[in-house]
Amino acid sequence: MDRPRVSVASLGGTITMTSAARGGPVEPRLSADELLEAVPGLVDVAEVAASTLAAVPSASLGFSDALAALEWAEHAVRGGARGAVLVQGTDTLEEMAYLLDLYWDRPEPLVLTGAMRTPQQEGAEGPANLLAAVRVAASAAARGHGVTVVMNDEIHAARWVGKSHATNVAAFTSPGWGPLGHVVEQQVIAAPAASRWPPLPRPAVPGDRLRQHGRPRVALLELALGEGPEMLLSAVHAGYDGVVLAGFGAGHVSAAVSEAVSDVASRMPVVVASRTGAGSTLRHTYGYPGSECDLVDRGALMAGWLAPRKARLLLWALLAAEASADRLGAELTRRGSTPVPQAKA
Repeated sequence: MDRPRVSVASLGGTITMTSAARGGPVEPRLSADELLEAVPGLVDVAEVAASTLAAVPSASLGFSDALAALEWAEHAVRGGARGAVLVQGTDTLEEMAYLLDLYWDRPEPLVLTGAMRTPQQEGAEGPANLLAAVRVAASAAARGHGVTVVMNDEIHAARWVGKSHATNVAAFTSPGWGPLGHVVEQQVIAAPAASRWPPLPRPAVPGDRLRQHGRPRVALLELALGEGPEMLLSAVHAGYDGVVLAGFGAGHVSAAVSEAVSDVASRMPVVVASRTGAGSTLRHTYGYPGSECDLVDRGALMAGWLAPRKARLLLWALLAAEASADRLGAELTRRGSTPVPQAKA
């Protein structure tokens, strides 16, 4: 029986990091080919082609890297790959997954994975994660789910997944919704694919120019006890194109910050998300100054179920595509208001 073809690319990250001297500081050193050589049994799962796109810690990745990875994955599946696996560091893995998911328009799986432990640490889980990711990429059960994250034998939707622990191998969770599926006894078990929102238009500016000019720029500001409007106003003075506020509870800010929202929202989009880590912002419950009703009246947009980091990426993608104000508001409402779309638009 012919093995399915799966393409694997590496951007770097902990899974690729070793030290020159045992016990010393680690940095990205391993190529994609070297990663695959360390995975027992991979040859029995798929015919794998390896590419090394970058070798950096994930904190150094940017939007242009995401667009380059998107082009690589699209080329791979157009060339006949059953699916694609992207390896990177875990620090920004949840953000990369969601950004790619906004653009991914193929039924083939695009799977992101990495590792919490370096290859030189005891119990390094990188090879197991990579093997599980290839299994998912090659599986018919994973088709139609868009971009997923496979870690610790769990399959997570890009929209919900987040890194919830700094060092634990079970760091990736989907608060409120749980994983889409699991890899058990070499089998991929996943929920049926739900309808997905149509992919967003690609940025109007090519990736290399995005890197060069750094536009659009979207600030993410987390509010805290006693915080005034200074941070929000500084985003205007610094020339940002949009801002996401990680607000209290179900999307609330102080009365002082709400006053500033009126001015800032007249200049650029202001999106309000919840800093809690789970649950949705509200729209019609509270009416005091700084509540969700007050903020909507002042021109703010509510992120709904989207976590602040995901809301920032959605706003960035819409601004990069030069979306109109009406389109921007409509996309934020529908992609943030319902957990699962009921039908394709």
